[in-house]
Amino acid sequence: MSFADRLSELGVTLPDAPAPAANYVPYVQVGNILYVSGQISNGPDGFILGKLGADMAVEQGADAAKSCAISLLAQVKAACGGDIERLVRVIKLTGFVNSTADFTDQPKVINGASDFLVAALGDAGRHARSAVSAPSLPLGVAVEIEGIFEIK
Repeated sequence: MSFADRLSELGVTLPDAPAPAANYVPYVQVGNILYVSGQISNGPDGFILGKLGADMAVEQGADAAKSCAISLLAQVKAACGGDIERLVRVIKLTGFVNSTADFTDQPKVINGASDFLVAALGDAGRHARSAVSAPSLPLGVAVEIEGIFEIK
């Protein structure tokens, strides 16, 4: 089954790739490796804001992480000239969670992205990963995730 078909089965339509918010590019390709800049949590009503351990539950954080993964795939699709089937695999994610000093469930939050990528891409979605805390993130968003991908 194609990645596009799997996304469709999940009810996900990839949005247009978000434009960079500052002086950087959304992705850089080196050979067959694609480095995608950090994507911040964003939903249909705008940025997903909050601080885990204060005003946001783990499940809400996981949903925010899933939104980052969708934006990562949108960037991959853009880098591949609109053909998501050129994606070979997800290599690594680094997830940043806006959280209080005593919050320790960053991995559960970033699971929202990891679980989605495996559901959408099968074995090609399995990846290495880091999940870390941040005292704040740009614009007050809950999650930011960057990714490394192999493409053909």
